[in-house]
Amino acid sequence: MKNGLTRAEAKKMLAFACETAFGAGDILRKGFNRSIRVAFKGRINPVTEYDLKSEKYITNRIAAAYPQHDILTEEGSATSKASPYRWIIDPLDGTVNYSHGFPIYCVSIALEHKGKMTVGAVYDPEHEELFSAALGMGAGLNGRRIHVSTERRLQRSLLATGFAYDIGKARRNNLGLFARMAKQAQGIRRPGSAAIDLCWLAAGRIDGFWELKLHPWDTAAAVLVVEEAGGKVSRLDGRSYSIFDKDVLASNSHLHRSMQAILSGRKGRR
Repeated sequence: MKNGLTRAEAKKMLAFACETAFGAGDILRKGFNRSIRVAFKGRINPVTEYDLKSEKYITNRIAAAYPQHDILTEEGSATSKASPYRWIIDPLDGTVNYSHGFPIYCVSIALEHKGKMTVGAVYDPEHEELFSAALGMGAGLNGRRIHVSTERRLQRSLLATGFAYDIGKARRNNLGLFARMAKQAQGIRRPGSAAIDLCWLAAGRIDGFWELKLHPWDTAAAVLVVEEAGGKVSRLDGRSYSIFDKDVLASNSHLHRSMQAILSGRKGRR
């Protein structure tokens, strides 16, 4: 593989990521639509007891199987051992949805090796859908290969986006970009989970996605799924995307220049 892992090693680690995502998904499913404890990290940024249970399950499995690997997580169970391997975890992407009983949420687990995303698994427990990818080996949904859509006209496209938790006070809040894009696309959806949005793009269910102010764990696994499904990922202005960047534009590749032009204030092609 391009990053130095053998295909056998990548397959083994992908299988581990998928098994772990299934286990964490079971934990989330058991707590879904029940009376749960919810705390807030900000005005509208919740964390539930099941975020923490899922994260503990995932990090314990990684520590047992790969004790020398580093971990980066949303809820703080991070480790730093100067390892070339780093697991990047969102134990519950879509916490607002989850806390309201709205059935769009997922577990996201990615493995980075020497700075390159190598393995990604995103599991949606409510729909029993596992999106997975390994670098150079394609992307799949429940074991079946997936590919992005072939739509070339923005006016026929279905897009997705999201809004940051600071939307009520931040000047850069995506509302203007949403309004601009809504005038050009066939439709825009806001499911509430960036990882699911990206995976649906990879599966051809939507044609493009953009968002501001995301975090590494929001996109690490799903961006790999998109790229391995034939999609394109960049920053809004077209520069190369890193999971540590604060804005992302993803598409089926055909619509990328049109979306980029509109998001930057230029009219763009349809």
